[in-house]
Amino acid sequence: MNKDVLIVIPGYNEGKVIFNVIKEIKKEGYDNILVVDDASIDNTKQESLRAGADVITQPINRGGPGAPTMTGIIYARREGFNKVVLMDADGQHAPSDIKKLLKDSDKYDVIIGSRMISNIKDMPFVRRFLNFGGSFVTLFFFGLFVRDTQSGFKVLNRRAIERINLTYDTFEFCSEMIGEIYRHNLSFKEVPIQVIYTDHSQSKGQSFSNGLKMIWKFLLRK
Repeated sequence: MNKDVLIVIPGYNEGKVIFNVIKEIKKEGYDNILVVDDASIDNTKQESLRAGADVITQPINRGGPGAPTMTGIIYARREGFNKVVLMDADGQHAPSDIKKLLKDSDKYDVIIGSRMISNIKDMPFVRRFLNFGGSFVTLFFFGLFVRDTQSGFKVLNRRAIERINLTYDTFEFCSEMIGEIYRHNLSFKEVPIQVIYTDHSQSKGQSFSNGLKMIWKFLLRK
């Protein structure tokens, strides 16, 4: 097995789309694909295997993408992969952008696929508002300003794989990862990405209520 790049896709009840997501990634030439299934109650696991991905199924649902993301990072750390590409399972990320994000991953420890650099007007207003808010909340609690803190499309090189540890199970992990970049003095770069908005992808992800819960959890920990 080529241990250079591992694609990690955390997913929960993504059986309707995961097969096509994996197939599109494979078309770009990436065969090491790991789906971390957060105890889905649909056919996410079966569809992932049918598409040719490896699957780790968590024994219980942890309530969000943070826990399965950390599971994927631990797997990459243990198996000796040099780079991890983190992608959402809902089809909103374009596999053609993987190559763009990997381009500078030898120079930077973390590459963040940002929706806030170009084509920002194409982003639904609510998502844009939540992303701006998330950036300032992350700055306040974790000490680092990033334009798109809530992006699920990232590349970690080996140095980042060995150092980043996430403790939040749900969407707070996105801000926590920025905190890990700051805490371990990891270098990072934001790279513009395209986003594919569908009814399915817009039904997933961060919401205003989740944002309030996130702030409350950060306050409790602080």
